[in-house]
Amino acid sequence: MLTTRPTRIVIVDDHPVVHDGVAAQLHGYPDLTIVGHAETGTDAIPLCAREQPDVVLLDLRLPDRLAADVVPAIHRVSPGSHVLIFTAFPEHAAVGPTLAAGAGGVLVKDANSTAVRDAIRSVARTGAFRSVLPDPSNAPVTAREYDVLRLVATGHTNPEIAEELDLSVNTVKSYLRDMMSKLAARNRAQLIANARTHGLL
Repeated sequence: MLTTRPTRIVIVDDHPVVHDGVAAQLHGYPDLTIVGHAETGTDAIPLCAREQPDVVLLDLRLPDRLAADVVPAIHRVSPGSHVLIFTAFPEHAAVGPTLAAGAGGVLVKDANSTAVRDAIRSVARTGAFRSVLPDPSNAPVTAREYDVLRLVATGHTNPEIAEELDLSVNTVKSYLRDMMSKLAARNRAQLIANARTHGLL
């Protein structure tokens, strides 16, 4: 008799209660098994390299790295892994860039047990999970502004940002002016600080 290999799951979240909650939701379902837990994006990379999980539940707001940068790093070391953004903030400006980086979908943390299991099974089977997301216009910054913001936060200059995002330097400056206005910042340092206050970084 043939047996189906269980879906192997890694959770990347810096709150142990999240890991415990997901473990409780998956308890009693032998087709779904948690094989590892990392609290940072940096720790997630070697963990995924070692375990080669089918699904990675990735918190959008990690303490050390941006989720949009962690997704491709996971795919480099574990090409068969499907990443599911796991967040309490589905309207967050980082959602778009993280999906564009290769994540297969978004799962909200307050989803019920059935929804969590269905999402994991869906992304494991098809590589994608489709959910209804809030209107992105409610986010403090647009997805493209967030692309610029995360590069500013990692120390990139305007010309470097322009080259990375295939924009003109003037367009980068325009995005920065708009974000400074939205986040009440007078300079780049204050922009980064205020973005962190708003939970954007």
